[in-house]
Amino acid sequence: MRLLLVIKKENVDLEKPVNKLNNFLVLQKKIQIVFTLLLLGSFSQIKAQERVPFDQGKKYILAKVSVVGKISFNEQTVVTFSGLQKGQEITVPGEEISSAIKKLGKLGLFDEIAFYVNKVENDSIYLDLDIVELPKLNEVKIVGVKKSKIEGLIKDNNLTKNKIVNENLITTTKNYIENKYKKEGFYNTKVTITNTPDTINGHQVNMLVRIDKGDKVKISNIDFTGNKQLTDTQLRAAMKDTKQKNFIRVFKASKFIPEKYKTDLEKIIAAYKEKGYRDARIIYDSVKYNKQKKALSININVEEGNKYYFGNIKFLGNTVYSDQLLNRYLGIKKGETYNGVLLEKRIADKTKPDAEDITNLYQNNGYLFSNINAVEVRTVNDTIDFEIRVTEGPIAYFNKITVVGNDKTNDHVIYRELRTKPGEKYSKEQLVRTIREIGQLGFFDPEAIDPKFKNVDAGAGTVDIEYNVVEKGSSQVELQGGYGGGGFIGTLGLSFNNFSARKMFDKEAYKPLPMGDGQKVALRLQGSTYFQTYSLSFSEPWFGGKKPVQFSSSISYSKQFLNNYITRTVDRSKSFNIFTVQVGLAKRLTVPDDYFVLSQSVSYQHYDLNNYNTGLFTFGNGASRNLAYTIGLSRSNKGTNPIFPMYGSEFSISAKVTPPYSLFNGIDYGDLQNQKEYKTQYTGTSGSGIDGQALNNGDYVKTVTVNGQTGYASVGSDYASADTDVAKVDQKKYNWLEYYKVKFKGDWYTKVYGKLVLRTLTEFGFLGAYNQERGVIPFERFYLGGDGMANYSMDGRETIQLRGYPNNSLTPVNINGDAIGATIYNKFSMELRYPITLKASASIFALTFLEAGSSYPTFKDYNPFDLNRSAGAGLRVFMPAFGLLGIDFGYGFDALPGQTKANGWETHFIIGQQF
Repeated sequence: MRLLLVIKKENVDLEKPVNKLNNFLVLQKKIQIVFTLLLLGSFSQIKAQERVPFDQGKKYILAKVSVVGKISFNEQTVVTFSGLQKGQEITVPGEEISSAIKKLGKLGLFDEIAFYVNKVENDSIYLDLDIVELPKLNEVKIVGVKKSKIEGLIKDNNLTKNKIVNENLITTTKNYIENKYKKEGFYNTKVTITNTPDTINGHQVNMLVRIDKGDKVKISNIDFTGNKQLTDTQLRAAMKDTKQKNFIRVFKASKFIPEKYKTDLEKIIAAYKEKGYRDARIIYDSVKYNKQKKALSININVEEGNKYYFGNIKFLGNTVYSDQLLNRYLGIKKGETYNGVLLEKRIADKTKPDAEDITNLYQNNGYLFSNINAVEVRTVNDTIDFEIRVTEGPIAYFNKITVVGNDKTNDHVIYRELRTKPGEKYSKEQLVRTIREIGQLGFFDPEAIDPKFKNVDAGAGTVDIEYNVVEKGSSQVELQGGYGGGGFIGTLGLSFNNFSARKMFDKEAYKPLPMGDGQKVALRLQGSTYFQTYSLSFSEPWFGGKKPVQFSSSISYSKQFLNNYITRTVDRSKSFNIFTVQVGLAKRLTVPDDYFVLSQSVSYQHYDLNNYNTGLFTFGNGASRNLAYTIGLSRSNKGTNPIFPMYGSEFSISAKVTPPYSLFNGIDYGDLQNQKEYKTQYTGTSGSGIDGQALNNGDYVKTVTVNGQTGYASVGSDYASADTDVAKVDQKKYNWLEYYKVKFKGDWYTKVYGKLVLRTLTEFGFLGAYNQERGVIPFERFYLGGDGMANYSMDGRETIQLRGYPNNSLTPVNINGDAIGATIYNKFSMELRYPITLKASASIFALTFLEAGSSYPTFKDYNPFDLNRSAGAGLRVFMPAFGLLGIDFGYGFDALPGQTKANGWETHFIIGQQF
């Protein structure tokens, strides 16, 4: 017989957001604890001492807690989480059991929790813990939407197997789905969720989610009345964000958003003003729901008025600039059709802070307090005369320049980039340039840079500028693993972009590393079972601290062992080692303008091959050395945000050259194949050649075919007729690499509309040789195709991205089908980019692209119009801690070499690259 001690029933709810658009809510029911004494028995034989005196709260020693009921958890684990311990003194009834119930309830795993008295012996009590688990999710079925959408809905709501199912989960899922489709225009979306116990496992339930989206509420038609001079189509085109249904339109949906609708009404008036109809106005407009069409109907009644023309335009108040100069900036002549929008832009274009308008003409030359207004002074019939009234005001000078918000970056790193200096004449152009330079540092959120004007004193002719910045993470961690080349490849990269070398010996500066001086330190380790790569780089943007001269240096070491990709065995007796060191200087120029940078660097690479015969090179033993000088000229005036520039361009041309060793080393490379030391000698055991004649170790040999079999035949000491040892010849040719490499890149960013940006890109590269007998080296070549990410480079190659095709697939190959690299390539690219968010924590933008390019083994094969074409779309995510991540889906329209069909779709993952 058992006495019912405590019964507690609790519907436990998980702490999950009910509505992801609002605050997190916790749905919690009141906990009801009922203490009941139930005496079970058919006779009064139960002794008084067996009854638990609940009304007195008697103390007991807890002898044991037994978990009863069907549960999937370990019994001891449940008791441990209750907080009750064997030998513990408890009061019945009392706080100990109540506290245990609360602790178990907070776990969110149980539907019912009850304690029973099993027995009482003297002062010891034995309790039974009866619990009923909340059901877990077995499977989810969603009906009412396309199959392609189901997986995303399950993932968004985290409806995973064995998920605890409670009312909060059901409510959250229902609200999320309804809100999701309402945002897409399905305002009548209804969601019902039912759960049924699983027939096999009673602790699990199967969830059925029924979604009835209903009909999407769109704009069926936008009609105009009163318009004669501009057609309905022209007026609808003026409404940039409010569109009626049109199956041809792709980028703009026919959603109705009240705020954007009001803005579009103003754009209708602006469209009339551009055509000369100054007095145009909207008499009334209506938005009605059409039940039959289940869509909105918009009716707009306009009054156009008369068409006007520009008459006389006079400038008043201008003393600094002549009427002729101001007229050139205005660009409007008498008799032209009146265009109120153009007139406003020529006086002050609010859409472009660096526009060539009259206001900027004054403000770029110190006249901060200037004011220019266009005033209609006379209207005769259809002609309007204007006066451009100029109030020049005094010249203003920058007084106090401050920066706030730089909690990590030291002041001098920012101040040395400022173009607005105390005592200098005010210039709006320099103010805009300063915002760009601060953004280009990469240490601050470019969207949050805010120059505030303070203490603007027209009497004194001074103004204070306070630049408000918001620090963002500038250090990045690269941690990735993947399978390639027949084995696992792991990568660890650390990049500190705001490092401070001068604080390295300051213990207090390690938080976790000394930061704030704008220097960059990068460490990268990469390895697998058959190769390791280590690299370290350092750069100082203001070498010496006085002028914008960037010093950079790097050192790296790579070691690769011979790997059999089929058997996955590694032969560590055969290796290929590369040691690289490089130093460089880059100076910001002042002529033609200070957007130009002249860079120079010297690099040295040492390639060491030890019995490494793989086909990568013609020789498997020996060394090659690459001492090169690189000079480059670049100009970049890209927008403030380096991750998502909206305007500007970047051009660069560079040349990488080595010393012309052929001019002074006295070697006739064209005759190497005829020289004795470069002939093939037999190195095996003595025996017979393919022709049956004696073949001894050290004999010069040639390759012959006898009776259909090919092999060596001895030519004795007649080395002239022996085969040339290509490996020895190439080892001599490439002992010191001799070449020149020229590259060009042009990159433009053009704002199409709003934040929609068009990026156009062109690239060209050429690798040549001074001595044609020596030939073009097999190093430093171009490999075209794929995502453009270089994993590990064994021969100084450059990987060129061309999406829509497999990696390196558009690269010339030899007769065996092995890629040998190109000596010349060109590439063209166009991207339409649109930002989803540009927050400091994460910048995300979507893109579509068109690309074309090709690579060629020699200059004679070069044809700039024989291109491999592709198109596709992608997504980029930039997080300060991890750098740039992305994915592209590209379709190759052309066939790969040796194939006849279009390559088709390819998926590319992007890590750490900026296309």
